[in-house]
Amino acid sequence: MLYIVPTPVGNLEDMTFRAIRILKEADIILAEDTRTSAPLLKYFGIDKKAYAHHQHNEHKALNEIIRFLKEGKKVALISDAGTPAISDPGFLLVREAIKNGLEVSCLPGATAFVPALVNSGLPTDSFVFEGFLPIKKGRQTKLKSLIDEERTTIFYESPHRILKTLEEFSIYFGKDRFISVSREISKIYEENVRGTIETVLTHFKNNPIKGEFVICVAGKS
Repeated sequence: MLYIVPTPVGNLEDMTFRAIRILKEADIILAEDTRTSAPLLKYFGIDKKAYAHHQHNEHKALNEIIRFLKEGKKVALISDAGTPAISDPGFLLVREAIKNGLEVSCLPGATAFVPALVNSGLPTDSFVFEGFLPIKKGRQTKLKSLIDEERTTIFYESPHRILKTLEEFSIYFGKDRFISVSREISKIYEENVRGTIETVLTHFKNNPIKGEFVICVAGKS
């Protein structure tokens, strides 16, 4: 069985009892970054070594992991934060396991965009999750394709590119489009900033930029 195990995006109390049990029972734990996962495993008393499984080695490691699964081993995949395969490694492994007729179980748990969307005050009945925009190639094409989107659109962004992204949103979506930007979700300094793109951009130009960001953009009315 391949288990996809969400880990907290902030507060460690967001870890589920079931996630802890599965990790304790797993024969093999795969982690996006073992340096990040080691303190988490130690905190919950999971005395097991984690093996690296990230975007740079996931293709190479697929066959070996599938072999372990076929041998009847329990394999658990975690990412640095949130649910694996959502803007993190995991999709390729899940697809390959399914191709090989192996069982896959994704546990419910933390995903950054859900609380950000609910906190935004924007419509939640229908939305588009875009994750991270392309850094260079295809970025403008993607933004142009979303100009007339009527549903709430959700993006992830790093602190290094948040100002650039908001400036581009102002150009493509218009400075008066309503957005909600959430950062440090489920952490002590969690912040949700809502308003027009122009207002939110001004806020982050004048305040410290730390943490990972989730941006919810109102659909075109």
